Amino acid sequence: MTNMTVLAGGVGGARFTRGLLAHLRAVDPDSSVTVIANTGDDLWLTGLRVCPDLDSIMYTLGGANDDERGWGRMGESERVSAELTAYGVGWPWFTLGDLDLGTHIARSSWLRDGLPLSEATARLAARWNLGATLLPATDDEVETIVTVAGDESADIAIEDMHFEEWWVRLRASRPALAFTQRNASVARPAPGVLEAIATADVVLFAPSNPVVSIGTILGIPGIADAVRATSAPVIGVSPIIGGAVLRGMADACLSAIGVETSAVAVARHYGARRDGGLIDGWLVDEVDAEAASALHADGIRSSARPLWFSSVEETAAIAGDALSLANVPHSGR
Repeated sequence: MTNMTVLAGGVGGARFTRGLLAHLRAVDPDSSVTVIANTGDDLWLTGLRVCPDLDSIMYTLGGANDDERGWGRMGESERVSAELTAYGVGWPWFTLGDLDLGTHIARSSWLRDGLPLSEATARLAARWNLGATLLPATDDEVETIVTVAGDESADIAIEDMHFEEWWVRLRASRPALAFTQRNASVARPAPGVLEAIATADVVLFAPSNPVVSIGTILGIPGIADAVRATSAPVIGVSPIIGGAVLRGMADACLSAIGVETSAVAVARHYGARRDGGLIDGWLVDEVDAEAASALHADGIRSSARPLWFSSVEETAAIAGDALSLANVPHSGR
C-alpha cells in the first residue's frame, strides 16, 4: 500500500487529484491519498463560512463539480444569491449557488457548535465518497489579504482587501504589492496534516498557485519543515507552461513576490531539498523541456510531457509521470 499526500489549491489541485486517483485505481488500487488544502481563500460572507478550495476539491472528487465553469456544483440555481443582492447583503459579484449554500450552512452550523474546521470538513466529505482524505491546512482562520496599488484614475490609494475581492471582483487588475495571511504566524497545522507528510511514500505539489495556494499551506508554521524532513520524495507539477499560467492569474501573484512566470523560476522558488528547499523533482510541459538540464544542476530532477488537463485520462497520465519522478532515489536524503 502506497501513501500519497498532495498539497493543493482549488480548481487545478482538484483536477490534478482527480487524475491521480484515476491513475491509482488502475495501477495501485490499495493506495491511499490525503489532500492538504489551502484555506487562505476562506472567508465569512453573509454569516457563512465559505471555503472555496476545500469545496472545489470536495465537489470535483465527489463528481458534483461544474466542470464547464470550473467551480461550484452542477445543476445550480442562484435564487438565494439574487435575494441577498436585492437586500443589499453580501458581495453581488461573488455568487453562491443554492446547492453550494447548503454546504456553507452545514459547515457554519458545525463551526458555531464548536467543531474545528477539520471535523466539519470530514463530516461534509463523508457524504461524497471522495476516495481520498481531505484536510484543511489549518483549523485556524488565515485569510489572505492583498495589499494593492492605488488607482490614480479613480483617486484610490493603496489599500488592503480580501484575496477574493482582488481575484474575483478586480480580476487582479490592480497590481498586488504584498500578500499577507492574517494570523498565519500563530496558526497550527490541522490534525493529521504533519502526520500525512511524515508518513507519506510520496508528497506531491499540485499545479496550484505557488504564492496564494501552495505558498499559504507552506506558510503555516511546521508544514514547510515537515516537507523538508519527510523521507518521501517531494515532486511538483509546474503550473506554468511556456511562460504562461495554466489557469487563473498566478502570474500577477508571482510578479508581486519578484518571481518570473516560468517553469524554471517557480521550481527555483520552491528550491531543491538538498539545499534546504522543498522539492526533489519537477514535472514540466514539453515546451519547457530545456528546463530539465537547468534544474538538474540545481539538484532538482525534471522531466517533460504535455501538461494540459484535457481529460481525466490525460490528467491521470500526467499524475503517473509525476510519480515516475518519485521512483528515482531522490536528492533530499
